[in-house]
Amino acid sequence: MWRDRTEAGRELAEELVRDGYADRTDVIVLGVPRGGVELAREVADRLGAPLDVVVVRKIGAPGAPEYAAGAVDVDGNVQANAAAGVSTAWLERAAVPERAEALRRAALYRAGRPPLAVEGRTVIVVDDGIATGLTATAALRWLAGRGAAHTVIAAPVMPPEVARVLASEADEVVTLECPRSFGAVGAFYERFTQLGDDEVVRLLRA
Repeated sequence: MWRDRTEAGRELAEELVRDGYADRTDVIVLGVPRGGVELAREVADRLGAPLDVVVVRKIGAPGAPEYAAGAVDVDGNVQANAAAGVSTAWLERAAVPERAEALRRAALYRAGRPPLAVEGRTVIVVDDGIATGLTATAALRWLAGRGAAHTVIAAPVMPPEVARVLASEADEVVTLECPRSFGAVGAFYERFTQLGDDEVVRLLRA
């Protein structure tokens, strides 16, 4: 268990240093809003890499919004969770407001700055924890479509079966713990407060 996202981000950063990602001109770090940006700030600072966001949104299942029925990126590409048992038509409809929210957040967080170019770069995607892997998969596939040369998904904690799935999507998976018993990501932190949009903007400007 970590005290907070800052502690987890620093530990994750040291793991990435050991993997050889520090002080490289080809590396950029993308945080998954909102919580992942706090860790990504620590990672980017330690690696000496520029920081941006990759905005993807979970599509909550009907009647159980915390359970991911799918995920959508800013371009409207939808990743489905087959286990959720929802129709393609329902998922496409539910993706519309989530994509709109992703676009809103991307514009707000960048505050008029252009997104970092990912083509031909080594891109490290950072989140504060991964439960189902759907949003991570959406982010990785979006990056592949934008021409990223090498992708790394980095999070302090994820289930072992999710790590195996993500290993087929990313060039490398970096994690600190893979517990077989996995509930909510917040259970692995002593303090897991929700970040607001203003805090994400502050972290990106720091």
